Amino acid sequence: MFQYKKIAVKVGSNVLTRSDGTLNVTRMSALVDQIAELYRNGISVVLISSGAVASGRSEIKPDKKLDALSARQLYSAVGQAKLINRYYELFREHHIPCGQVLTTKENFGSRRHYLNQKHCMEVMLENGVIPIVNENDTVSVTELMFTDNDELSGLIAAMMSMDALVILSNVDGIYNGSLSDEKSEVIRVIADSGYDMSSCIQTGRSQFGRGGMLTKYSIARKAADEGIAVIIANGMHDNILPEILKKGSDVVCTRFCPSSKPVSNIKKWIAHSEGFAKGEIYVNDGARDALLQPKATSVLFVGVTRIEGDFEKDDIVKILDESGRQIGIGCAGYNRDEAFGRIGKRSGKPLVHYDYLYIEG
Repeated sequence: MFQYKKIAVKVGSNVLTRSDGTLNVTRMSALVDQIAELYRNGISVVLISSGAVASGRSEIKPDKKLDALSARQLYSAVGQAKLINRYYELFREHHIPCGQVLTTKENFGSRRHYLNQKHCMEVMLENGVIPIVNENDTVSVTELMFTDNDELSGLIAAMMSMDALVILSNVDGIYNGSLSDEKSEVIRVIADSGYDMSSCIQTGRSQFGRGGMLTKYSIARKAADEGIAVIIANGMHDNILPEILKKGSDVVCTRFCPSSKPVSNIKKWIAHSEGFAKGEIYVNDGARDALLQPKATSVLFVGVTRIEGDFEKDDIVKILDESGRQIGIGCAGYNRDEAFGRIGKRSGKPLVHYDYLYIEG
């Protein structure tokens, strides 16, 4: 009946909250009912849920004006407790246990922390518990925040090797023009990673969320390149989850076709680690062309022209061509000083081995 066995579902703030910021309990209940149906059909679900800050904003009125960071920490501390308690009660009606997983961008910066998170959620799924994931806004600061929960959902889907990522928004998908233009239509299938979508995507942000459709497209494209099917659909529609996941479904939404090229788990982690890069490796045109070929190639010192940043062995580094265009990201096989002394040499181990290198599509 359903075409996937393991899915990540991201629900945005504008789906879960009313216009005044209060939780839309009716909508939450309907979404939980849908997830429960998938659960009973043997589908493993990880839920990435927004709504904590918006929920807290409607619950507490500060005596004095707060700066943005303080307000976010306060509202999320109150709102997350309210949000997870509501989920707990709703899933309990279906006799399904759920558990809270709060994370920060820092937790994805080291391989050890990344694997710890993965193990936690694997144990939950193996024991029939639905993980409900959200950013820990009470401890996140500006430079360590995810762009939004769309970014977090892409990380979770890759980390858990999901078959599909479903992003539920308050629109039907990505349109081929402005939403204000009645002639605009939903793009039903996106299969080519090289297709330029910039003219189709609105750059505005949602009322309570931090991101917009441009972020959703970027995250969806990266996940699809890693072999994960992605669906952007309208979470306000009745029974949307079971309907879009049925084999042969014709529900209006945007579907990203997954790449057929296998991507290892460590490459998936590296692909989403750009924000933690400690250095930059510049390569000449010959090395760039070699890296962009389908054949597996490492970053060799003979093709390196410049090194910037202060990194240690195993730190994340960006790979750029001589014009400064980023072509990949990987784990350094040397620290900065060792690497600097080997620039241009033809012998020795690669600066970034292919097994620890992600080339961007």
